[in-house]
Amino acid sequence: MTSPLLRTLGTGAALAGGAAAYATWIEPRWFALRRVEVPCLPAGSPTVRVLHVSDLHLVPRQHRKRNWVAGLADLAPDLVVNTGDNLADHAAIPAALDTFDGLLDLPGVFVMGSNDYFAPRAKNPLRYLNDSHTKDLRADEDEEEGQDQDDPRRLPTHELVRGFSERGWTNLNNRRARLEINGLDLEFVGVDDPHIEEDDYDSVSAPADPSATLTIGVAHAPYQRILDAMTRDGAQLLFAGHTHGGQLQIPGYGALVTNCDLDTGRVAGLSRWWPGAGSTPSSHAPPDAAWLHVSAGLGGNPYTPFRFSCRPEATLLTLVPLA
Repeated sequence: MTSPLLRTLGTGAALAGGAAAYATWIEPRWFALRRVEVPCLPAGSPTVRVLHVSDLHLVPRQHRKRNWVAGLADLAPDLVVNTGDNLADHAAIPAALDTFDGLLDLPGVFVMGSNDYFAPRAKNPLRYLNDSHTKDLRADEDEEEGQDQDDPRRLPTHELVRGFSERGWTNLNNRRARLEINGLDLEFVGVDDPHIEEDDYDSVSAPADPSATLTIGVAHAPYQRILDAMTRDGAQLLFAGHTHGGQLQIPGYGALVTNCDLDTGRVAGLSRWWPGAGSTPSSHAPPDAAWLHVSAGLGGNPYTPFRFSCRPEATLLTLVPLA
């Protein structure tokens, strides 16, 4: 006869095994399209539909993901914002350009993430669950950054940048730009990836142009120094990715990590940000606080292929006039 303790242990092991299988094989392939409304335009403005895509982390064989992302072109957004980490393989650039083909026919802006520069390598997946994760990952990438162009992990990033740019998307890596969308004059400021300290906001810092309808900041990793600098200059809407929504969320609690110094309360979705916001909740935001949208992203490092209570996503934001 099986003892109650053994039955309990067996049930626990079965539940743990089932959760692990779900987090590894089901949820990472269960893509979600989020929709959110952002009241950030002047009164009387037409609405602007913005598709935010991030963290594709593409391996060419991922046909299910490629087909789902390609289908986003049917939404016909007015603008595409790509916040980086498109690649997870040396051979992924042609596949990424093919995946985004329909979206590249639309106005778009982009920045790079660290995984657009360096191919992933095998790492202990449990590092996502302890305090060493961020600093250890950062040390790895700092080491990679200093390596020469012949390093085997270095990706041909220039080919991805050229592919996006030749199709008409605007490069915002440490750059400013203006686009006319639906008759509105949108001002953009972007930085290269803050996670590997490729950002150079000082080179593009300037007060928001009062003649622009809206000033939008774009970065891959939402480090507070960048969010503070952009909002201090008057950016009213910010886009970022990188966090993967924590990848693992505990129902009723939320994410354990953000992989940067952003608080876990803003790990994904729409929130408010203002200079010095820190971990202050959005409910305490001043009236002129900017809107911050952080995408939980579409993929992940192939060596940490899990998600739990944090589906891969793209988001369609509808920018509407202030009430």
